[in-house]
Amino acid sequence: MQKDFHYYATYCAAFLAGYNHEESLDICYSAQFVDLCTETFLDMVKGPKAAATTQLQLELMDAGGDPLSLQEMTRIWASFHFLPGDLHADRKKCSKRYRNKYRLICHPNSELLVETVKSVKGSSLQAAGIAMHVLADTWAHRNFAGTPSLVINNTDFHFDELVPDDPRGDERHGEETSGTGRYRRRRITFRHSVSAEDDIVNGVYINSPFQTNENSIMNLGHGRAGHLPDYSFARYAYLPAWKDYEEIIKDNPSDYLHAFCQMIYALKYLHGNVEDFSAGIYDSKAVIPWNDEIYNIITKRQLDACDDWKALGEKISGREIPDFDIGKYQQEYIEAAPDMKDDTYLGKFFMAALKHKSMVTSRIFASGNPLAGISIDFDKKGFKGIRDYRKLVEQHTREALK
Repeated sequence: MQKDFHYYATYCAAFLAGYNHEESLDICYSAQFVDLCTETFLDMVKGPKAAATTQLQLELMDAGGDPLSLQEMTRIWASFHFLPGDLHADRKKCSKRYRNKYRLICHPNSELLVETVKSVKGSSLQAAGIAMHVLADTWAHRNFAGTPSLVINNTDFHFDELVPDDPRGDERHGEETSGTGRYRRRRITFRHSVSAEDDIVNGVYINSPFQTNENSIMNLGHGRAGHLPDYSFARYAYLPAWKDYEEIIKDNPSDYLHAFCQMIYALKYLHGNVEDFSAGIYDSKAVIPWNDEIYNIITKRQLDACDDWKALGEKISGREIPDFDIGKYQQEYIEAAPDMKDDTYLGKFFMAALKHKSMVTSRIFASGNPLAGISIDFDKKGFKGIRDYRKLVEQHTREALK
């Protein structure tokens, strides 16, 4: 997903869930910041590098394909952008190496998603924002894995976009998506360019170059499918190797609407308006007054829906939503005394990111999967494993001594 959904749509969901304007801004800022908190940024503000929630292309290029670099990629991308759908998924007649990657494929409504939301109950607004980013991405990024893999993440020539025959007839409850009737199939043309934009009129999209190396960074996440998973209007069909080349039809409008309604439900739980959070529940009642406007935004064929989501958010709350500013909280963090940094906005974000990454990595490791490295539950057994989480242990010790 992009800023339009992670920032502006998350603001709408938070406000509809019962948070006030200022709280909703804190939540959506944190949700969007997940896509920007890189090691390069952390170096600049002198924050903990282990709190990185994404990686720049240059950082990925420098990382290489050694086991430790691949584990670090997996910790970041599987934790924050491609939350594994089933860490114990079975796969007959395959190698353990392949099965480990297969078990990292992202799907919504997983046990890990439920734990992600429940684990931040009573925590900071920053933690809630991170959880909403993770939740939303499980819908946009489903069927791809947050670890480099040609077998899991590659696409082939059979990759079609399902385009409405008449955009004005793109109704909410679509029938069978096929080459006749409501949608027409159009073969997608992929190209590799660092400067060009996607051409949604002619079906020409930018993706990562094909690399035969299984562990190439070009095969990380949905790079081979370009930005199609990040566009709410997109409907596409392709043949993934991990599904034995059985066609998958991805309906982003439906998935994004589910993501939005699930965010409202999750945020109501975090706010204390509902008692429990379970998988497969969506608060569709909360969007009834805005249903047509939301669906019109989701299905509108455009590269960036920020203006539309912003206008809707301001209509819902009656307040102005400021544009996202990556520098908003930098000076507060940089100028804070060492023992006060964790109490700043960015400090709370960094600690929430570390805790979430630690939780996901621990669950992956506990399932017998080594792709994210070694991680032990620090609050039960003390520090052991990845040094990323030493700061968590230090904070845990300080809090215990208070």
